[in-house]
Amino acid sequence: MATDAPPPSKADPGLPSTEEFAEVQQSAEFAELRRSHRSFAFPLTVGFIAWYLLYVLLSNYAGDFMGTKVAGNVNVALVLGLAQFLTTFLIAWWYSRHAAAQLDPKAEAIKSRMEGGA
Repeated sequence: MATDAPPPSKADPGLPSTEEFAEVQQSAEFAELRRSHRSFAFPLTVGFIAWYLLYVLLSNYAGDFMGTKVAGNVNVALVLGLAQFLTTFLIAWWYSRHAAAQLDPKAEAIKSRMEGGA
């Protein structure tokens, strides 16, 4: 089926050039955006991986502890396993709030400046 639409142009005049991207990447504003992201994401990632590995190690090497009954048929392993899910959702929620409050405004300012809006 043929269309009357012209083929897409090779260069969109609204897009920034490679040099403009490199310039923004070297800017203090972009460095601050990266620092804000890294200072939040890296410690949480390391903490969550350590928490997960602790759970795995306890499951493998501390069977008696993990089998300790908490209430009824609920043992420590089940409580810690469910806590893994809880911490996953809490971290995602916390990051979402951090991104909306700290990262998105900075990224939007950079984007609008690059697109010629500011």
